[in-house]
Amino acid sequence: MHIQVGDRIPQATLQCVHKDGFEKIDSSRLFQNRRVLLFAVPGAFTPTCSEQHLPGYVAAFDAFASRGVDVICLSVNDPFVMQAWGAAAGIPEGLRMLADGNAEFTQALGLAMDGSAYGMGLRSKRYALYAEDGVVKDLQVEAPGEFRVSAAEYMLKRLP
Repeated sequence: MHIQVGDRIPQATLQCVHKDGFEKIDSSRLFQNRRVLLFAVPGAFTPTCSEQHLPGYVAAFDAFASRGVDVICLSVNDPFVMQAWGAAAGIPEGLRMLADGNAEFTQALGLAMDGSAYGMGLRSKRYALYAEDGVVKDLQVEAPGEFRVSAAEYMLKRLP
Protein backbone atom coordinates (compact mmCIF):
# COMPACT_ATOMS: atom_id res chain seq x y z
CA MET A 1 0.00 0.00 0.00
CA HIS A 2 1.29 3.43 -0.81
CA ILE A 3 1.09 6.71 1.07
CA GLN A 4 -2.37 8.24 1.24
CA VAL A 5 -3.91 11.68 1.57
CA GLY A 6 -3.70 12.64 5.25
CA ASP A 7 -0.45 10.72 5.86
CA ARG A 8 2.78 12.41 6.92
CA ILE A 9 5.77 12.43 4.61
CA PRO A 10 8.19 9.67 5.71
CA GLN A 11 11.75 10.39 6.74
CA ALA A 12 14.53 9.57 4.27
CA THR A 13 17.69 11.22 3.00
CA LEU A 14 17.65 12.74 -0.47
CA GLN A 15 20.55 14.36 -2.30
CA CYS A 16 21.26 17.18 -4.71
CA VAL A 17 24.22 18.90 -6.30
CA HIS A 18 24.11 22.66 -6.72
CA LYS A 19 26.52 25.56 -7.13
CA ASP A 20 27.65 25.24 -3.49
CA GLY A 21 28.34 21.50 -3.76
CA PHE A 22 26.75 18.24 -2.65
CA GLU A 23 23.89 18.36 -0.16
CA LYS A 24 22.04 15.71 1.83
CA ILE A 25 18.44 16.65 2.57
CA ASP A 26 16.15 15.21 5.22
CA SER A 27 12.73 14.66 3.62
CA SER A 28 10.87 15.55 6.82
CA ARG A 29 12.59 18.94 6.98
CA LEU A 30 12.12 19.48 3.26
CA PHE A 31 8.34 19.50 3.67
CA GLN A 32 8.19 21.17 7.10
CA ASN A 33 6.29 24.48 7.27
CA ARG A 34 5.97 24.62 3.49
CA ARG A 35 3.56 23.99 0.65
CA VAL A 36 5.31 21.56 -1.70
CA LEU A 37 4.42 19.99 -5.03
CA LEU A 38 6.72 17.04 -5.59
CA PHE A 39 6.55 15.26 -8.92
CA ALA A 40 8.44 12.03 -9.49
CA VAL A 41 9.59 10.47 -12.70
CA PRO A 42 10.88 7.00 -13.58
CA GLY A 43 14.15 8.38 -14.91
CA ALA A 44 16.04 11.50 -15.86
CA PHE A 45 16.63 11.94 -19.59
CA THR A 46 13.93 9.38 -20.47
CA PRO A 47 11.49 10.36 -23.28
CA THR A 48 8.24 11.27 -21.52
CA CYS A 49 10.08 12.70 -18.52
CA SER A 50 12.31 14.94 -20.66
CA GLU A 51 9.84 15.87 -23.41
CA GLN A 52 6.68 16.43 -21.36
CA HIS A 53 6.83 15.98 -17.59
CA LEU A 54 9.75 18.21 -16.56
CA PRO A 55 9.09 20.83 -19.29
CA GLY A 56 5.51 21.20 -18.05
CA TYR A 57 6.72 22.07 -14.56
CA VAL A 58 9.38 24.40 -15.95
CA ALA A 59 6.67 26.25 -17.90
CA ALA A 60 4.31 26.37 -14.91
CA PHE A 61 6.96 27.15 -12.29
CA ASP A 62 5.95 30.80 -11.89
CA ALA A 63 2.29 29.85 -11.52
CA PHE A 64 3.15 27.50 -8.65
CA ALA A 65 5.48 30.07 -7.07
CA SER A 66 2.77 32.76 -7.24
CA ARG A 67 0.59 30.44 -5.13
CA GLY A 68 3.35 29.94 -2.58
CA VAL A 69 4.09 26.37 -3.66
CA ASP A 70 7.65 25.03 -3.90
CA VAL A 71 8.26 22.61 -6.78
CA ILE A 72 10.53 19.58 -6.51
CA CYS A 73 11.41 16.99 -9.14
CA LEU A 74 12.44 13.58 -7.80
CA SER A 75 13.93 10.55 -9.51
CA VAL A 76 15.73 7.38 -8.52
CA ASN A 77 18.95 8.59 -10.11
CA ASP A 78 22.17 9.91 -8.64
CA PRO A 79 22.41 13.62 -7.76
CA PHE A 80 24.90 14.33 -10.56
CA VAL A 81 22.48 13.00 -13.17
CA MET A 82 19.69 15.13 -11.68
CA GLN A 83 21.94 18.22 -11.78
CA ALA A 84 22.86 17.57 -15.42
CA TRP A 85 19.24 16.94 -16.38
CA GLY A 86 18.15 20.19 -14.74
CA ALA A 87 20.88 22.10 -16.56
CA ALA A 88 19.96 20.50 -19.90
CA ALA A 89 16.28 21.34 -19.33
CA GLY A 90 16.97 24.95 -18.35
CA ILE A 91 15.12 24.71 -15.06
CA PRO A 92 14.37 27.99 -13.28
CA GLU A 93 16.17 28.84 -10.06
CA GLY A 94 14.11 27.42 -7.22
CA LEU A 95 12.90 24.26 -8.96
CA ARG A 96 14.76 21.60 -7.02
CA MET A 97 16.09 18.47 -8.70
CA LEU A 98 16.43 15.83 -5.99
CA ALA A 99 17.94 12.37 -6.20
CA ASP A 100 16.68 9.32 -4.37
CA GLY A 101 19.64 7.23 -5.50
CA ASN A 102 18.89 4.19 -3.37
CA ALA A 103 15.10 4.55 -3.67
CA GLU A 104 14.74 4.82 0.12
CA PHE A 105 12.20 7.65 -0.03
CA THR A 106 10.39 6.09 -2.99
CA GLN A 107 10.06 2.78 -1.15
CA ALA A 108 8.97 4.51 2.07
CA LEU A 109 6.17 6.14 0.05
CA GLY A 110 5.25 2.76 -1.42
CA LEU A 111 5.63 4.17 -4.93
CA ALA A 112 8.49 2.06 -6.29
CA MET A 113 8.24 0.14 -9.54
CA ASP A 114 10.37 -2.52 -11.14
CA GLY A 115 11.84 -1.15 -14.36
CA SER A 116 14.07 -4.18 -14.94
CA ALA A 117 12.30 -5.01 -18.18
CA TYR A 118 13.71 -1.73 -19.53
CA GLY A 119 17.16 -2.14 -17.94
CA MET A 120 16.34 0.45 -15.27
CA GLY A 121 16.05 -1.64 -12.11
CA LEU A 122 14.11 -0.23 -9.16
CA ARG A 123 12.59 3.16 -10.03
CA SER A 124 9.79 5.48 -9.00
CA LYS A 125 6.31 5.40 -10.40
CA ARG A 126 5.27 8.60 -12.14
CA TYR A 127 3.25 10.71 -9.70
CA ALA A 128 2.60 14.15 -8.27
CA LEU A 129 2.20 14.76 -4.55
CA TYR A 130 1.04 17.99 -2.94
CA ALA A 131 1.76 18.44 0.77
CA GLU A 132 1.28 21.16 3.36
CA ASP A 133 3.57 21.15 6.40
CA GLY A 134 4.54 17.53 5.75
CA VAL A 135 1.00 16.18 5.36
CA VAL A 136 -0.16 14.82 2.00
CA LYS A 137 -3.15 16.78 0.72
CA ASP A 138 -3.28 15.38 -2.83
CA LEU A 139 -1.62 12.43 -4.55
CA GLN A 140 -1.98 11.54 -8.20
CA VAL A 141 -0.30 8.32 -9.34
CA GLU A 142 -0.18 7.53 -13.04
CA ALA A 143 -1.30 4.19 -14.39
CA PRO A 144 1.57 2.32 -16.10
CA GLY A 145 2.44 3.97 -19.41
CA GLU A 146 0.20 6.99 -18.75
CA PHE A 147 0.99 10.68 -18.40
CA ARG A 148 -1.99 12.79 -17.39
CA VAL A 149 -2.73 13.18 -13.69
CA SER A 150 0.80 14.08 -12.65
CA ALA A 151 1.16 16.82 -15.27
CA ALA A 152 1.78 20.39 -14.12
CA GLU A 153 -1.41 21.73 -15.71
CA TYR A 154 -3.53 19.06 -14.01
CA MET A 155 -1.97 19.69 -10.59
CA LEU A 156 -2.29 23.48 -10.89
CA LYS A 157 -6.06 23.03 -11.28
CA ARG A 158 -6.19 20.87 -8.15
CA LEU A 159 -4.36 23.26 -5.80
CA PRO A 160 -6.47 24.77 -3.04
